[in-house]
Amino acid sequence: MSEGITVAVTDHAAERFRQRVGSRVGGLDVKPEIAGRVSEAWAAGRFSDRPPPGADGDAARGSVYVRDLVDRGVIFACRHDRAARELLVVTLWEDQRFGSARVDRRFTDALKDDDRALVDSGRRWRERRDGLH
Repeated sequence: MSEGITVAVTDHAAERFRQRVGSRVGGLDVKPEIAGRVSEAWAAGRFSDRPPPGADGDAARGSVYVRDLVDRGVIFACRHDRAARELLVVTLWEDQRFGSARVDRRFTDALKDDDRALVDSGRRWRERRDGLH
């Protein structure tokens, strides 16, 4: 068994989780669910420094890959600070899918049209800077 580890989750990873996997506990904020799942998988030894098949070699450098215990096709890509025993979940992907995605693509595609951050990625920052938000 591995030592305990602190897990943090990026907004991007949380969004990917909502889009592709969906919450099993029904919470609005999925970050605690992701952190718990990654922590449990880590404790069970379900992690590797080797990228799964199909991962981009450049993006994989320095990453740790944690395979979910609940949805075994879901892999969390993390940055690992060994000295501090911390993981940052950066993104996730599925290397296999049995059946259709839990969250239908038409819903995630519809979100893209309305998401200001995707339409103009610098808009939120400029609004905060200029005091408009």
